[in-house]
Amino acid sequence: MIRAGKRPGPYRPRAEETLDAGKLELGEVFQDAECLLISEVKVLLEAQYESKKEEKNLTDVYTKTLEYVQKFSRYTNRDTIKEVRALLKPTNLEPFECAQLGNLCCSEYEEIKSLVPSIGNKISDDDLDSLLKQMDSLKKYQG
Repeated sequence: MIRAGKRPGPYRPRAEETLDAGKLELGEVFQDAECLLISEVKVLLEAQYESKKEEKNLTDVYTKTLEYVQKFSRYTNRDTIKEVRALLKPTNLEPFECAQLGNLCCSEYEEIKSLVPSIGNKISDDDLDSLLKQMDSLKKYQG
């Protein structure tokens, strides 16, 4: 419900709604949202770049976002991104957790568990360590 005189704007949690990404409490607006790796966002933005450039439709937000994803993208080609997604798919982790694993690229399972506490005991330390090593290997040897 929109009150008179108020314009709809960005999502703001209700006063009684407490958000905590560490507990996967992201708010109702993110309930069914798809979580992308930074590398996936890079692929999408680069695919649009030439047409946006020709149409002179490059906004500051688009340009800055493209610069950001180009700087922080961990995986440089589509095949590697697909392989990372394939590694993450069989886990029983939530999409947000999978995206964090792929974006942070931690080398130690203790580090990822401290940065993404919602992972908790959803995956064994040995399996998580193996997954991180496989992802690191993909990152190192991508073409």
